Amino acid sequence: MTSTKNSTYDAVVIGGGAAGLLAAGEAARRGFNVLLLEKNERLGIKLRITGKGRCNLTNDCSALEVMANIPNGGRFLYGALNEFSPKDAMAFFERLGVPLKTERGGRVFPLSDRAADVAEALIKNARVNGVTIQKDTAKSIETTDGSVTGVTTSGGVIPCRAAVLCTGGVSYPRTGSTGDGYKMASVVGHTIIPPKPSLVPLCAEPDTCALMQGLALKKVNLTVYDGGKKPVFSDFGEMLFTHFGVSGPLVLSASAHMRAFDRKKYTLSIDLKPALDEKKLDARLLRDFEKYLNRDFQNALGDLAHKTMIPVLVARSGIRPDTKVHSITRDERKKLLNLFKNFCLDVDGPRPIDEAIITSGGVATGEVNPKTMESKLVKGLYFAGELLDLDAYTGGFNLQIAWATANAAAKHILTE
Repeated sequence: MTSTKNSTYDAVVIGGGAAGLLAAGEAARRGFNVLLLEKNERLGIKLRITGKGRCNLTNDCSALEVMANIPNGGRFLYGALNEFSPKDAMAFFERLGVPLKTERGGRVFPLSDRAADVAEALIKNARVNGVTIQKDTAKSIETTDGSVTGVTTSGGVIPCRAAVLCTGGVSYPRTGSTGDGYKMASVVGHTIIPPKPSLVPLCAEPDTCALMQGLALKKVNLTVYDGGKKPVFSDFGEMLFTHFGVSGPLVLSASAHMRAFDRKKYTLSIDLKPALDEKKLDARLLRDFEKYLNRDFQNALGDLAHKTMIPVLVARSGIRPDTKVHSITRDERKKLLNLFKNFCLDVDGPRPIDEAIITSGGVATGEVNPKTMESKLVKGLYFAGELLDLDAYTGGFNLQIAWATANAAAKHILTE
């Protein structure tokens, strides 16, 4: 990285992740003298690992659909998303030389399936537009009479007319997301909504789940209930049993809908055979029972369930493992059928925030201009990305938030 000392900049962008790279590059393209500060040796570390290294960079949908996938504060992004919609994001990355493809659910990925290509394209865009990149740690925002005058780093004060905070949340701390931005924003008067984990594995009946640790369920339907009969989430896909509970794509998506662990008790219901309704599943059970008529019950479920899950199903059914299949009653069979269609787990809570993909909470959006991303409290201070109290469901929506807010900050920086 380039080093600089005692220079005066139009803008200092703090954080070289998704939002910071786009904001720095686009502000510089507009003619501003921009410094990008990054405390890591490498830029875009978290971006490089997102989407299991593939980078689901947006969703091919309308701005309104993006807002609908942001459960808290989506309306705040109305202006930013209309200025930089998913279509705009896709066109932007295509212009930067990143061919794209769209997969199930509108998820957009680089054609190469390489998240690194997205990061490198943003870095190249920043360099081509003249951004100065410096490895340094920002400590505080300096202000005079309510306006930004500089950024203090571990190496001293860097004078500037604007600062853009793009430091992320507190998920994946090994990538540098350690909450620095919350502290800097708080010191200059901003309210910080306490960060919570989102898109995170769940702790659920560990004694039961540990018996099935490592078992991946595919093509199952997961429904989440919040103590009542009304589901708060339901989707089809894959999940994984762990020593603490459950994880995998379905569970991560579900966790974003579970936002009141302090007030509500959540239950997971897994339909292990969603392709079969109860009538067809009962017919299948009858065929298998006929096939294994003289076997012990514990040895008669291998055609319907994974061997790792069979002992748990047997225990929950209430049928003795050594019961001969031909002696199982109709009521017992119905209870087993219900287990396949409604395998329930009580959720104890989310895993720690450092295991979350994203952070819920952050700088209160009521204190930020939704059109420009400028602070309403400090002139010349802007915010972008996960640092803001905005988070979405899975499907490329969280990175779309990063692109839209970073673009808004870059487009409107020092315009008023």
